[in-house]
Amino acid sequence: MTTTYTREDIRNKARELAKMMAETEEVDFFKRAEKQINEHLKVQELIAQIKKLQKEAVNLQHYGKAEALKEVEAKIDALHEEIDSIPLVQEFKSSQIEVNELLQMVSNTISKAVTEEIITSMGGDLVKGTTTKNPYFDGGCQ
Repeated sequence: MTTTYTREDIRNKARELAKMMAETEEVDFFKRAEKQINEHLKVQELIAQIKKLQKEAVNLQHYGKAEALKEVEAKIDALHEEIDSIPLVQEFKSSQIEVNELLQMVSNTISKAVTEEIITSMGGDLVKGTTTKNPYFDGGCQ
């Protein structure tokens, strides 16, 4: 006899998995790096300048000021490059990538396991990726 789970059962297991993931080295490093970024005055100043220029760019775009918009966008790009050159920011971005990879790994693992469970439970063929046996195809070469 197979067990049938409810959405709430699955949601609870997802919360449990989320808690486990939040306690990994990758997430711990990410949290520490984000805290340092938030406390880094130079980074915060640069972010504030970018936000100000982005608002200016929206206004310039709205009023059709193409040349002024290009200048502001160039300033924004230069500020992004300056931020990206700060080692702490590089570490933070690297930690973001690692956390995203962890999330992607979990998502892919769940997806693959669900697919395999469906195929297996329907008497299908995991190698072919089919859920039922096709009477017109035996898989051999002729």
